[in-house]
Amino acid sequence: MSLTLPCQHYEQNHCRSCQWLELPYSAQLERKTQHLKQQLTHLNCSQTAWITPYQSPLSTFRNKAKMAVSGTVERPILSLPQNNVDLTDCPLYPTHFVAIFHILKDFIARAGLVPYNITKQKGELKYILLTESQLDGGLMLRFVLRSETKLELIQREFAGLLKKLPQLKVVSLNIQPQHAAILEGEKEIFLTEQQTLEESFNQIPLFIRPQGFFQTNPSVASGLYATAQNWIKNLPIEKLWDLFCGVGGFGLHCAKALKQANPTKKIELIGIEISPSAIKAAMLSARQLGLEHVRFQPLDATKFALEQYQTPDLVIVNPPRRGIGNKLAQFLNQLAPHFILYSSCNAETMGKDLGDLTHYQLEKIQLFDMFPHSHHYEVLCLLKKK
Repeated sequence: MSLTLPCQHYEQNHCRSCQWLELPYSAQLERKTQHLKQQLTHLNCSQTAWITPYQSPLSTFRNKAKMAVSGTVERPILSLPQNNVDLTDCPLYPTHFVAIFHILKDFIARAGLVPYNITKQKGELKYILLTESQLDGGLMLRFVLRSETKLELIQREFAGLLKKLPQLKVVSLNIQPQHAAILEGEKEIFLTEQQTLEESFNQIPLFIRPQGFFQTNPSVASGLYATAQNWIKNLPIEKLWDLFCGVGGFGLHCAKALKQANPTKKIELIGIEISPSAIKAAMLSARQLGLEHVRFQPLDATKFALEQYQTPDLVIVNPPRRGIGNKLAQFLNQLAPHFILYSSCNAETMGKDLGDLTHYQLEKIQLFDMFPHSHHYEVLCLLKKK
């Protein structure tokens, strides 16, 4: 068996999460490109600039590990759900994660965090979620527990854990009491004063928070944001909306690039995201950048857009997998901003949305290989009003 990335777990059939590991990387990119083109066959792309796919490192590219916990309290196993093979040396994670996981296993035993048994519906510890910042190597660690019964024991052992892992910046307990395939619950108990992990892409400060989405491939995510900057920085844009803005990555990158290209102009940014904690993180980033005329609001992106009457020059949309939908697409046709920047994690729904944006021509498109060794990828499109 010839693998793109050497992996004993794949060879031994213990883990097949990387479905395309036997495909050469060039073949992976070709398959993804063909799939993307198939979603756009209904569009006139004769004038569209197709940019070469943005490639990913093939190993150690993930900044986050999501590990289900099984085994015993004395010998916990960190793996995938329903998998009893330890995957702490997965080659997608940074190599130093192995030593971190070893320390966390010792902490599990010391704090008496009995792994949750799905069949018996007994035990406490369901998942360990570990995220690393590329800015300074800081870590965010979350224990997903069934209840708060072990809180006192965890607090007793916590100082010892911090001594062994001083790079821990944010540590929390997430309480998920349901016997269901749900990763996390609503309640978050912080063991540290700090509640967000600072990251930086292209000199733009961003903040990773519990229960919030953040890209897991920093190398490609940085390239995605930088490309968005380059595509729009010389366009006649003074007012922009960032819908589904998350922690503000796209909007802040674009606003900064526009301000640098046009120092005398008043660049106005409105960012909209349903999550209040994401909006707080975005505002913190804006303050650190010293950007004026920036407003982030915790609202439903579609509802916000439909209630507006002023037309921005650029609308950025980075929707969830369901896409923006026909209602918002038709509204954007009527609103008629000069440009739309569309970032997608689902080319199939994006293809439908671009078909609905009948007043727009697809100017540029680029595939970003955020998830090598799998069929998943992301896309960035620049659309111009016809």
